[in-house]
Amino acid sequence: MAIPLALPKGMEITAEIRPGFETILTRDALELVAKLHRTFEPRRQALLQARVERARRLDAGERPDFLRETKSVREDDWKIAPLPQDLQCRRVEITGPVERKMIINALNSGADSYMADFEDSNAPSWDNQISGNINLMDAVRRTISLEQNGKSYELNDRIATLIVRPRGWHLDEKHVMVDSQRVSGGIFDFALFLFHNAKEQIARGTAPYFYLPKMESHLEARLWNEIFVAAQDAVGIPRGTIRATVLIETILAAFEMDEILYELREHSSGLNAGRWDYIFSAIKKFKNDRDFCLADRSQITMTSPFMRAYALLLLKTCHRRNAPAIGGMSALIPIKNDPAANDRAMVGVRSGKACDASDGYDGGWVAHPGLVPVAMKEFVNVLGDKPNQIVKQRDDVLVTAKDLLDFRPQAPITEAGLRNNINVGIHYLGAWLGGNGCVPIHNLMEDAATAEISRSQVWQWIRSPKGALDDGRKVTAELVRDLTKQELDNVKRAVGGDTKLYERAAQIFEAMSTSEQFTDFLTLPLYEEF
Repeated sequence: MAIPLALPKGMEITAEIRPGFETILTRDALELVAKLHRTFEPRRQALLQARVERARRLDAGERPDFLRETKSVREDDWKIAPLPQDLQCRRVEITGPVERKMIINALNSGADSYMADFEDSNAPSWDNQISGNINLMDAVRRTISLEQNGKSYELNDRIATLIVRPRGWHLDEKHVMVDSQRVSGGIFDFALFLFHNAKEQIARGTAPYFYLPKMESHLEARLWNEIFVAAQDAVGIPRGTIRATVLIETILAAFEMDEILYELREHSSGLNAGRWDYIFSAIKKFKNDRDFCLADRSQITMTSPFMRAYALLLLKTCHRRNAPAIGGMSALIPIKNDPAANDRAMVGVRSGKACDASDGYDGGWVAHPGLVPVAMKEFVNVLGDKPNQIVKQRDDVLVTAKDLLDFRPQAPITEAGLRNNINVGIHYLGAWLGGNGCVPIHNLMEDAATAEISRSQVWQWIRSPKGALDDGRKVTAELVRDLTKQELDNVKRAVGGDTKLYERAAQIFEAMSTSEQFTDFLTLPLYEEF
């Protein structure tokens, strides 16, 4: 039964309003969405167009570099605003979608903070977005609970600090129109959470904290900062109450890290090394470069030259500005039915987090509650009882533009690697179409970022003269089509049951991988399938 809503003038909602949704979609909350849309949507569209124009220049051979016009920002001795108490210790952050059980388990996991995700690990169906907001509203008030399969879930006395990730600038909320125009998915997610929870969080000794994804320039950070100012004024909380951590997950943003922190300095809580999207961004931005061709995904690690340079520059930049540097995601997960494989996975988690901690990072991400103690031990081994190691300044790190563009390794590209990309792509897209944006596949936790690597590599290997397998065969559209048929059968056997969504996923993956035009984000055409 649909519930009628009193909507602001000029707003239309085209999706079903299920019972309970009216608690989130209140007129006053939607008035904030409409106000922010009308004020800032022209700027968002202009910045999205600037991305298109920059991409054209890169396709024509331009190389990114540090900006001449912001040299003074990089050289001046400024700092971000002092951190609130509950953002000073972030040794382990757990991430995951805004599903009710996930929220409870993540907040109870023993992690210092939990990033509740409306973006890459969440398939943004209307039900997922609104139910997620309801779940978070209950979590903030500590009334969230769940009875499922004979088990009861509720919050512990001590829980992780909540941080919310809204959708990126490129994503719309197609079900909400203002003046006949779709609203920004990011503004929609942000405004609803802030309106309903900011004052409640402040009363409970915390505040509204956010993660900001997919940024490509400091001008995009400036837009978020102006939205923060306007939203704080609108809901009646002091400026500077909101704090935001920016994910540096595009290669263009890596050249503007100082500038991004500067734009958000009143509202900043540091930067995060979003490693998987960063790899995807490199492939996307240099997809037409005949000299660019990365090896199998499994070969591209944090020790790869361009990844190592990016990680160290992020760390140095943050600590110079008194900002936390948070390490990226370990995609490894516990493997219950194979003790030997589980041991190898735990070694991988430990070594990655130990490297981050010894470099100077203040924390890192995991995707599973079972990994929180493993990761925590490695950071405690280095930090002891200190909440962070911002004092570790890393003046020894000297990273140039050339270092950030040192794209190795280029080999090997193997049939197994090609098959894995196709298999993961089909499996993930099928799950996403079914409403699940975070999927364990082949003992790794896959989300939109890792699926993006899979499909963009296949597209680029087909077109690059270097896109040849280690046995000498060239990766071609015909080969990809043949392997897609085979890997669809493998995925069907793995998932069982009704596999219609996976058949559709294979069609989408094949089309996106073999088409002449490169689709900027796989979630854009996928979202229209809902």
